[in-house]
Amino acid sequence: MLIAAPVPVLAENGQRDLSAYLRARAADADGNVAAAADGYAAALRAAPNDAVIAVRAYRVAIAAGDFALLNHARGVLERADLAPADASLLALAEAVRANDPAATQLAINRVKAGALGFLAPSFQAWAALDDPKTAKAALDMAGGNAIARRYAQETRALLLIATGKPADGAALVQVLSGGDRSSVDLRITAAQLLAHAGQQEAARALLPNNDPTMAAVRDNLGQGRAASTALGVAFVLTRLASDLNDGQASRLLIVMARAALRVDPANDRARLLLVAALAREDNPQHALVSLVDIAPTSPYYPGAQALRIALLDKAGNTAAALASAAALADRPDSTVGDIRRHADLLLQDSQVEAAASAYQRALDRDQAGADWVLYLQLGSALDRAGHWPKAKAALEQAVSLAPDEPVALNYLGYGLLEHGGDKRVARQLLEHASMLRPQDFSILDSLAWAYFLQGESTRALPLLEAAAKGEPANSTIGDHLGDAYWQAGRRYEARYAWQAAALLAEGGDADRIAAKIANGPATR
Repeated sequence: MLIAAPVPVLAENGQRDLSAYLRARAADADGNVAAAADGYAAALRAAPNDAVIAVRAYRVAIAAGDFALLNHARGVLERADLAPADASLLALAEAVRANDPAATQLAINRVKAGALGFLAPSFQAWAALDDPKTAKAALDMAGGNAIARRYAQETRALLLIATGKPADGAALVQVLSGGDRSSVDLRITAAQLLAHAGQQEAARALLPNNDPTMAAVRDNLGQGRAASTALGVAFVLTRLASDLNDGQASRLLIVMARAALRVDPANDRARLLLVAALAREDNPQHALVSLVDIAPTSPYYPGAQALRIALLDKAGNTAAALASAAALADRPDSTVGDIRRHADLLLQDSQVEAAASAYQRALDRDQAGADWVLYLQLGSALDRAGHWPKAKAALEQAVSLAPDEPVALNYLGYGLLEHGGDKRVARQLLEHASMLRPQDFSILDSLAWAYFLQGESTRALPLLEAAAKGEPANSTIGDHLGDAYWQAGRRYEARYAWQAAALLAEGGDADRIAAKIANGPATR
């Protein structure tokens, strides 16, 4: 039996209102969150208590950052007892923003009763900022919950600084700090509070040189930031958003970042997390809009620019991405990472000579700190630019630095085969690469090709067949398989393999394979 989907009340109220809802649904399906938000807002105005519309409006409003719509939809869902768990965080943000202690406490109680209850002790402590005894009691309520204790201890360290015990707070920050991104967030917030308390030396001690963001904060501490419930709540929300930032799209991460920015609009760390999450929602243009608010003076500006370049590239705007990457790489304070990012985009755009020059510039900037990947990238660019002797030297250095990296071994080994190098050395490199990564079909193809070129076509053929089965869309593998079939006297199968490879080949490769189909391979 078919069950009808819930119908909004506005379907009974007029064609115009229903049209607004349907337009919103269409825009929502197309990923146009701004248009969808406008449409759902119009629909909710026509049917202000419709939970069906509110469910969709709530989700779109989070993505769009439309707090008027979000608060309206949240209110409808709360009254209908349909509000999701993260709605309590948005209610808390609105209460703190309005400086409404009663509403703040009510929202904290709702957080405590839900799935995010482990945040409640920290929120309660920040709400009691002016009453250290009450704040401490709230933090002690974290009890045996390891996650709650983690956030509570960080809050405890910051509150010690904020309430006149900067040395104790700074010492606790050092104890709690590790090497991950969350440690950076804690250190930066603590340093800002210490600077506001006049403890500039202690603040700077928390911000070492090995992280560019911390270094930028240290160089621009100024008077720091004053402690407030808003700053503290935003810190907790941002910390959880940071923990959720695992490379996967997450509505909860977006909610956390939106709520943090609602109470602390200067929180550029939350803004970066928000943009990264929006980008993973496959809407790079919408994510780009949120980067505009990060000023050039912000310590997070370089990171924002790097993210902007990635978003432009993802959106297919290669020219703008290249221009922005070049501008960042050419800044007097540019990093090796900035130069390499520009080089990567140049190589991706097949500007191989320029890419090789950029990689070399990155290498010259910090040769002692260069890793095998940089040498591999330099070698790849030089090879594609037709400078094999220089490419070979760079690839050999990559293998020297990382003798067990299959990608480096494969590139050098296959390059030797293609450029008339020592086939024995190439074979050793490729056998080692295949041993390290036996399921990599490109490496298997390279190894089989080494066998074939050394006259071991019987050994090569089953490997090439396995590689072709594993990667049927790889024209190089198909081309090699055709050669092996031809050598084995299996002419029909050879032409079939070449024909499949020709469908995927481009430029000169396509012409070369077409000649094989017509006349067989040239004599080696």
